[in-house]
Amino acid sequence: MQQLPLFHTITGQPVIVLGEGEMAEPKRRLVERAGGRVVADMQEGLDEGARLAFVAHDDPAMCESDAIRLRCAGLLVNVVDRPELCDFTTPSILDRDPVLVAVGTGGASAGLAKQLRLRLEKLLPADLGVLAANLSSARDAIRARFPAMPERRRALDGALGEGGMLDPLGGGSAGRVEMWLADAGAPSQAQLHEFTLSSDDPEDLTLRQARLLGMADAVLADPRIPARIINRARADAARFELPLQEPMPEGLIVILNWCEEK
Repeated sequence: MQQLPLFHTITGQPVIVLGEGEMAEPKRRLVERAGGRVVADMQEGLDEGARLAFVAHDDPAMCESDAIRLRCAGLLVNVVDRPELCDFTTPSILDRDPVLVAVGTGGASAGLAKQLRLRLEKLLPADLGVLAANLSSARDAIRARFPAMPERRRALDGALGEGGMLDPLGGGSAGRVEMWLADAGAPSQAQLHEFTLSSDDPEDLTLRQARLLGMADAVLADPRIPARIINRARADAARFELPLQEPMPEGLIVILNWCEEK
């Protein structure tokens, strides 16, 4: 991973957009769509405390000059169609507000990102945003029903997983949040899954291994297993090296052993 994906809140905030014509106009629309306020004058934007800037001049030298000035002033800069001058890139966006799916290629190919986004558009139901909003509204009730974080996570994983009552790819899930909460039993108890890996390529993980890694509360791994496999776990999952020198953690645990015979 060569970039850190972030969702930046710009509602009501000034965003500098420099340039005219067909390259600049889409950036203005994007900023306005996200609730930002477009400022076309660099100094005005700096005076108002802008933190982001888009540069879209036809003149390459002007792009480079403005990018340097803005960066020296402490802003993050995007220069349209010049990835080597960018502090950030804008992804292809699938909008199911408040759910956003962003597909980026680090500036390598906007066309590829667009086509991936169009494929995903066909998969994600139109009411996905409603499901997210209903889960947000039920947050306090979910916390009251499942006070402990590991327990709450397992309950939501079960409901939102494939075939679950709130499966986000299943039809009508948005209308079943209250029903699920009313009928939800105790989530599955702590689970332990142990795998032996013989490849250092994360693409060789089975679907089940990849799924459980992505759900795990803690990963216990042989130190010879490379980070690119461990990183398939959630960013907030606890990580331990084997042999474990402390009490076994709680929740869904995945143990990764390394095969001696290669």
